[in-house]
Parts: sequence; structure tokens; C-alpha cells
Amino acid sequence: MHRVSISPQLKQPSLKYPVPLKLVALGDSLVYGFGDPEGGGWVDRLRRQWMYPDNTGHVLYNLGVRGDTVAQVARRLESEFRYRGELRHRVPDRIILSVGVNDSARLARLQGKHFTPFSQFQAQLVELLDRASQLCPVLFIGMVPVNEAAMPFLKTFFYTQADQHLYKEVTRLACQEREIPYLDVFELWQQRGVNWCNQQLSMDGLHPNSLGYQSLLGDISNWQPIQALMHQPDPLAW
Repeated sequence: MHRVSISPQLKQPSLKYPVPLKLVALGDSLVYGFGDPEGGGWVDRLRRQWMYPDNTGHVLYNLGVRGDTVAQVARRLESEFRYRGELRHRVPDRIILSVGVNDSARLARLQGKHFTPFSQFQAQLVELLDRASQLCPVLFIGMVPVNEAAMPFLKTFFYTQADQHLYKEVTRLACQEREIPYLDVFELWQQRGVNWCNQQLSMDGLHPNSLGYQSLLGDISNWQPIQALMHQPDPLAW
């Protein structure tokens, strides 16, 4: 079985900032970590890597909400962090976004209407990216490919990889236009094969399982923008 291993140095990173950065991760269940009873998802796994007492770890808030769409994340963009600890009355040093898969779902049947119509999604996504970018530098983590054979989710929502590709591509291009780093998890996982992908998913075919979140953490930890947070002396450089 093909497994993605996390390099040893990522288990206890040596951070070079004298003052920890303050980051928030906003999005849907992929941020929340649903499906990972062992590690709580990639955000909590990364947060714990940054909590070693002999390192200057970053502060990372998990602001994921299950079922959220782009519009819902946009509505709670600023209110979620304005009164949290080190972020009280200030903006984060980074915002990590991960959202869009719920928007792509079709309702009631395989050829039903999208939960968020595509043109509406485009407009709402642009608004979210522009507003977030005005606050601080932004990173975007893409969606994981679903297991279509396990659909419909909750007997109501039909997710397909074709719809996912459509919604993730418009997201990737919007990020590219704004010079927002985008991690294309969908393409990255698809390259590893159908069997590998399905082994990373829960029985619902939508959410990663504990192994999947461990793999996702490896992909994110090895991504250059996250590596830059751990090793780049200039806190505003990618």
C-alpha cells in the first residue's frame, strides 16, 4: 500500500521566529477535521507540531465549520478572530482558507442543481479572496477528491470529481490572479491513484480518515509556503 510519509524533521520543526506568528484556518469540515478521531484533522495535527516547549511555535486557530460554503465563510471572516486571544483587536499574520467542496454538491439527484450555482460561487469566491487579502497574506488549501461510489452523502448530496474539478479550477485561477499560494490537493491526490485515494477517505466517501489527514498534513507541511513559515527569517516572505 502506498503511504505518504512525513519526513522526521517535520515532527518537531525548528522555528526561527523570536515571536510566534498568529494564523487562522477558516473553512469547512476539511479544516474542522471531521473523520479524524485520532488526530483531530490536519489543522490540529499541525498546531500540535508547533507546541513543543523548546521551540518558538506559531499560534494556529482552527475556525473550521462542518458544511460551510464560501458564502458562510465570507460572512464570518473577521468576526471569528477579532476577539480571540493573541488576535484580539488585530488581524492575523496569515489566513489559511479551505472551502468549496460543499458548494459543488448537487442536490437530491446526480444531475440536480448545485448547492451553490457556479456563477454565484465565482462571485462569492472573489469577494472572499479580496476581503481576506486586504487583511493579511492568504494561503489556500484545495479540496480532496471524493469517492463517487459512496455517494450520495447523507442520502441527499451528490459529489462528483467532475464537479469538484470545475469548482477547484476556478478557485485555483482566482488565487493565481491574486498571487495567493494555492495547494492543489485534488490533483496531487489523483496522481497517486484511485485505490490510494479511497484508502485515505472515510466510509462516507467525502471526508478523509485519520490516515488521510496524516497524508494531508504531510502534503501541507512540505508545501513551500508552510516551509517558509518555519524557516524563512522574513515573516512576510513566502
